[in-house]
Amino acid sequence: MKPYSPWLLNTNAMLNEAGKKPLYETTANGYRFGVYDLADSCWLVANWPGGSRIAFRLAYSPNDQLDININEKQNGLVIQISSMIGKYEVTVELPNETCPVLRYTTTLTTAAPLLFPFWPRDIVPLGTSSNDLLAEGEILVKQVGTRSGQLYIKLTRPKAGSFLYLQNLTALADYNEATETSAAETVGGEWPEVGFALPPTVKNKPLEAGKSYVLSDAIVAFSEEVAAEEVAMTKQYLDLLAAVYLAMPKPATNYKHWPDILQKGLTDLIDSPGCWSQVDGNHYFNAYVCDYATPPEIMVQLAVLLPLLDYVEWNDAQLMVMKKIKDGLPAFYDEKLKTIVRWHPKLADKLKGEEEQKEPMTMDSWYLHHPLLNLSRLALKGDEAAKKLFLDSLDFSIKVAHHFNYQWPVFYKLDTLEVLKAETQPGKGGEKDVPGLYAHVMLQAWELTGEKRYLAEAEKSAQKLIGLGFELFYQANNTAFSAGAILRLYKVNKKEIYKDLSYLCLANIFRNVRLWDCNYGYGKNFPSFFTLFPLNDAPYSAVYEEQEVFCALHDYLRHAEDVDLHPSVRLLVAEYIRYLVDRASYYYPTMLPKEMLQDKPKIGEVDPNLWIALEDLQDGWEKSGQVGQEVYGAGNAFGILPRHYMQAQDAGLMIYTDYPSYGFSAKVKQRVHFRLAGDGRLNCHLMIVKTGPAKLPEVVVTLKGNKEPLSGKKVANGNLEYEVPGNAELIIHWNHGK
Repeated sequence: MKPYSPWLLNTNAMLNEAGKKPLYETTANGYRFGVYDLADSCWLVANWPGGSRIAFRLAYSPNDQLDININEKQNGLVIQISSMIGKYEVTVELPNETCPVLRYTTTLTTAAPLLFPFWPRDIVPLGTSSNDLLAEGEILVKQVGTRSGQLYIKLTRPKAGSFLYLQNLTALADYNEATETSAAETVGGEWPEVGFALPPTVKNKPLEAGKSYVLSDAIVAFSEEVAAEEVAMTKQYLDLLAAVYLAMPKPATNYKHWPDILQKGLTDLIDSPGCWSQVDGNHYFNAYVCDYATPPEIMVQLAVLLPLLDYVEWNDAQLMVMKKIKDGLPAFYDEKLKTIVRWHPKLADKLKGEEEQKEPMTMDSWYLHHPLLNLSRLALKGDEAAKKLFLDSLDFSIKVAHHFNYQWPVFYKLDTLEVLKAETQPGKGGEKDVPGLYAHVMLQAWELTGEKRYLAEAEKSAQKLIGLGFELFYQANNTAFSAGAILRLYKVNKKEIYKDLSYLCLANIFRNVRLWDCNYGYGKNFPSFFTLFPLNDAPYSAVYEEQEVFCALHDYLRHAEDVDLHPSVRLLVAEYIRYLVDRASYYYPTMLPKEMLQDKPKIGEVDPNLWIALEDLQDGWEKSGQVGQEVYGAGNAFGILPRHYMQAQDAGLMIYTDYPSYGFSAKVKQRVHFRLAGDGRLNCHLMIVKTGPAKLPEVVVTLKGNKEPLSGKKVANGNLEYEVPGNAELIIHWNHGK
């Protein structure tokens, strides 16, 4: 028999007592809800139409007798509870047609200084009222590290449905600050012991007496569907997440002037000696500032070059640094193996093996394909040298794919293909999203050459993603590239499975984000809402992966412009991009107080005055920049500026939106018409940005179909700001004569 905790067994028994009456009962949106008093705890029980029940704990005071007072309010309840540890106030917002989710927020005003050495989890799966057996279910997604405080669960006995539970961990900042605890790993558990538990106060830092603290702010979306197949689970997760997202409080975003940020970053990238090394007369970017011990890597060179290319195409600029990078690329081609290699061959023998991958012939599986992807982008723009490197390496890439049957390990030897590390962890498999990255490379080869064998390779590889579920994600940028590649496959052959597989990739992205703001400790110094983590177990966010995901999602929306895209996908992709544009400037150490920066990083040096991004932003109690200052994350600003600013230089203005848009034009004259991405239930910012000394001309902004122009608000530096709905068509024109 499976063991259970006393808290779970006792709660289940008491809520299943014959004749147990609720203090309050109502029906909302087809679900029945009851409030129950269990002496030392107060519970809200949700009843599915199919009969199963889930209990959510609203308040708890061990070995106590609560005094509960319930008052109705519009669409919900306010519950006042007296206890020995203080006074609770619980607000309950019940689901309705407009907002089909449950939300309950519990605030405690403490009666004395309090320590919490232990707190039981707050969800009990009760099963049906006619049976005291606990419901059986499966946890499909739960919190990892400081990612979203989420649980996505399907109930398998009785087959009542599914639900997504999310703790708004932003609201717990006062608790975390007072107790010096982290919100990491607070939502999860093993079935049936699931839910949220307050982090224990192991440092003996108490809550103050007489002060109010939020102890829980939970939002729950319900479904009567028990998704059995991968496609159904993917869409259900995205839909439930979008429903919760619409209902949760979200921080405001603030305009950052990216043209200035870009210029500072460009100057430091070019002029700072710590960013460069020389080999055989060629110049190469270091991976990290002042990292002279590691040989140059081809991925690093191309990861900076491609965003620079985005910028010069947008600005009609000429950057000599681009030629400097390109001149050094042919040195990475190995004539014997007939492929590009990771490390510069002339310095590969400097590698000392202090990390698993730092051996001359050790290949990290994704590292072979990522440079090929960037070379293909250059080739498609007419760069003949890049085209030759790309095409000359393709047969080797295909040979590797066939050798591993399109299922790549973590590390292998480039010359012998011997597997050096098969799995990320025992039983977890290798780099599971690499089949999608390889498919992307093959699609680029097909587009470049027209040879159908490359299209066939892309399809064979994409098929290996089927069945991976929420374990597909290995590295964020590779998963995002996979989403776009597979959507392209769908557009080529109209097989619905590929569109659905692209959703699976995106669902894996969104389960690895942080839908809360870490407003405790050092986290108070930078926004972190909707942060994406680079690996499925990484403890920090990383600039390089985030900026590449940002660009990949823009590309995904571009390919999806004429696709009937799932609505929750449109909503979540646009919102991630909006918050990235707001957050990304805080990767630069110049934006952060020096006391939160790591003095001695793992690699190279951290210069707090240098506009080169830190690799890592950590949990609020950890210093950031622990890995180093990441030169190959320099694409940050160069990715954002060309995708979010339209230039009208002769009018002294630029048009900026923090949502991506369709019909975007780098340069505009007098009038522009474009459509925003996203969902009309959420708003984004539109800015008319002044670029010269003169005042802005008269600008008229209208939504298509509306005669009345929108009213803009004058903000700093003479700019105009508008709040506009997602998925809106905008028409903007101005008078050059004023």
